[in-house]
Amino acid sequence: MLTVTTIAGVRARREEVGRTGVRIAFVPTMGALHDGHLALVRRGREIADEVWASVFVNPAQFAPGEDFARYPRDLEGDREMLAAAGASVLFAPATKEIFPRPPATVIDLPALTGGLCGAQRPGHFRGVALVVAKLLNIVQPHVAVFGAKDWQQGAVIRRMVADLDMPVRIEVHPTVREDDGLARSSRNAYLDVDQRRAAVVLHRALQRGAGAAAAGERRGAALEALLADEVSGEPLARLEYAAAVDPDTLQPLENVRGRLLLALAVRVGATRLIDNLLVEVS
Repeated sequence: MLTVTTIAGVRARREEVGRTGVRIAFVPTMGALHDGHLALVRRGREIADEVWASVFVNPAQFAPGEDFARYPRDLEGDREMLAAAGASVLFAPATKEIFPRPPATVIDLPALTGGLCGAQRPGHFRGVALVVAKLLNIVQPHVAVFGAKDWQQGAVIRRMVADLDMPVRIEVHPTVREDDGLARSSRNAYLDVDQRRAAVVLHRALQRGAGAAAAGERRGAALEALLADEVSGEPLARLEYAAAVDPDTLQPLENVRGRLLLALAVRVGATRLIDNLLVEVS
């Protein structure tokens, strides 16, 4: 696996492989990799000739007081995991390489970011959209693969790519979970033993909501109340939001028809965890 740290180096490699007709799948990450990330790499290998990945902890998507400084970082471990998973290129730039000066450009999709995590983390998705746009322009992949755990992020990126006519297909891969249902996340490393046990309440709440929808509950507010009630039963958990929304528009659903996204953000101790579940109702 080739490791590149500069934009010029990536573009030189991209021009070289472009002459051969190689199809590239791109997996952008913030590092601290786990099997959820590696599942994206494996999916990339199924749909393209080469998988390129990036490791970049993006300061633009962290608000003051959030965990940018202490976000888990293990570039050597990430490099080994990506190589073992079959990635061909790792782009691991320094912050100054991506943001040599404070950016003046803003990419804002307020219709998709007004609720859910966007309401809790103002400006977060502007930072996400900007760095993803930059990475897609640098790498120029044929397809980029993201995880479904960050559903709102995926919706923002899909719409940005469509609106800006970027020549890349966005694929969202199902969430990878631990044996007890907890969604794999780099932030799980923050949890102590008791908090790790308590964190399963997110999956339990989503399953309860999905079960109620399958049993005929069609009121969005009632489904949200079920999610919140399940979380309230866990003393170490504090609910930020429980939502029943349209999976495409992310708008709240008064009455459920067809597809439904149940979504949660929960604080377990000081750690903010998110999860969601896509539900099909008849």
